[in-house]
Amino acid sequence: MSRQELTNRGEGLAKWSFPPIHPEGRKFGLIAVAATAALFFIGGFAHLLAWPMVGVSIWTFAFFRDPKRATPDDDRYIVSPADGLVTLIQQVQPPAEISGPEGLGDELVTRVSVFMSVFDVHINRTPIRGTVKHVAYIPGKFLNADLDKASEDNERQHFLVERPDGLRVGFTQIAGLVARRIVPFVKTGDVVGVGQRIGLIRFGSRVDIYLPKGTASKVIKGQRCIAGETIIAEINVDEDLLAISQ
Repeated sequence: MSRQELTNRGEGLAKWSFPPIHPEGRKFGLIAVAATAALFFIGGFAHLLAWPMVGVSIWTFAFFRDPKRATPDDDRYIVSPADGLVTLIQQVQPPAEISGPEGLGDELVTRVSVFMSVFDVHINRTPIRGTVKHVAYIPGKFLNADLDKASEDNERQHFLVERPDGLRVGFTQIAGLVARRIVPFVKTGDVVGVGQRIGLIRFGSRVDIYLPKGTASKVIKGQRCIAGETIIAEINVDEDLLAISQ
């Protein structure tokens, strides 16, 4: 995808358009369309099933939409890796796969969990620029991704990204009840820009992000995030925030 600079002074070009469909999802959309066409062709009782399949076809293409995002280009910030609802903000030990001296350390850090429903965009993005130091895929169960224990029991994939200045951020794609496959776009050793696409999860899931020690979340439980745009945290800023649900 092409990149361009946009500013708060009005520079750059921005206009609405239908979001493209990621190549990973085109085959599923075409399968749904073919099934729909077959039901219309058969006719009879199958014709009644064809109309709901029209909706399924539209939803399948929409699920794999891949809209452009305007990512803040500022090393002070960590951006959201996923679209969805912030359902958990907790102090936890980093996962074993990305902890220790070569990872996030062994002390408690803030974990922000963003739950993606089947209606959210499921393309995930890297929260900081840097080098992918580690990618670890863990097979597991398919519990409700909104549950806390999904972080340890479900199929998941951990990423550890390190900036040139040594700052490290970890995040985890977690499969959910409906999801059955995590698809990575990057591998260990790849250099990524902030907000770059790193993978997707099919179909409904969650992403956990582990903030550096001494950095608090700038999002509130119950807030909706946009991948590559919403500022999850400001490096080394640890302050309490209050929001009102209304």
